[in-house]
Amino acid sequence: MRVAFQGELGAFSEEAVRTFFGDEAEPVPRREFRDVGQAVSSGEVDFGALPVENTLAGGVGPSYDVLAREPLEVIGEVIVPIHLCVMGLKTASLEGVRRVLSHPVALAQAGRFFVEHSGIEAIAVYDTAGAARDVVNRNDAGTAALASRAAAERYGLKLLAENVEDRPDNQTRFLIVTAAESGRGRQKAAAGQWKTTVLLETANTPGSLVRALHCFADRGINLSKLESRPADVPWTYRFFLEFDTDAEADAAKKALADLATHSASVRVLGSYAKAVPSP
Repeated sequence: MRVAFQGELGAFSEEAVRTFFGDEAEPVPRREFRDVGQAVSSGEVDFGALPVENTLAGGVGPSYDVLAREPLEVIGEVIVPIHLCVMGLKTASLEGVRRVLSHPVALAQAGRFFVEHSGIEAIAVYDTAGAARDVVNRNDAGTAALASRAAAERYGLKLLAENVEDRPDNQTRFLIVTAAESGRGRQKAAAGQWKTTVLLETANTPGSLVRALHCFADRGINLSKLESRPADVPWTYRFFLEFDTDAEADAAKKALADLATHSASVRVLGSYAKAVPSP
């Protein structure tokens, strides 16, 4: 089983793959989120892992854009604790660090560290583990990376500061996707433990989003997530909804049918078992 993720080996996304699938999966690194989506939709890999939100930094827009543009189905989710470390060469010290490389979402989770170390410049790169690898390649004691302990171990770096995330309960939620109509969806979930993700575009008229949301409220269905992203026409938006039941449940079927009458387009991306948050 091959599972694509964004970044290099040692990234938090690789941890998400291993947490969800166990040892039977082969994690397949890809540089960009869109590369993950294309690898899955083309059949090059069986599944993909896309981070969609972090408890500190919020939604991960590029992952939502992949869900909108690729023919994918969501078949699961996994929540990974995120503990960030500053790491450098064996000869480095925190006092000598002048720049820290990491993914912009990771940098946003460690704002307090950069306030407290105002002489250190935060530099955005494409991946946390890739930043660790870049530190090795640069061979510069003044350059460090912000990444996981696993990345430090993989690339032979020294931990200069540990657990620098702004909150100790920092977590990232990943959606597990496969190619639409691949037959790999519809995994089992216990009663009351289903979640469904929907992509919709409303008409650009007053009250259209309110009417769309009432489709669920009127049937007692809890909406657990609402995320907006720019659509293909300037100043129009698509919305990602998540609600706490199976799309095949009677109330959900009625809500979705009603939703279609109030929306320009509706696409159910998948129903799957809820992940258990870390304590």
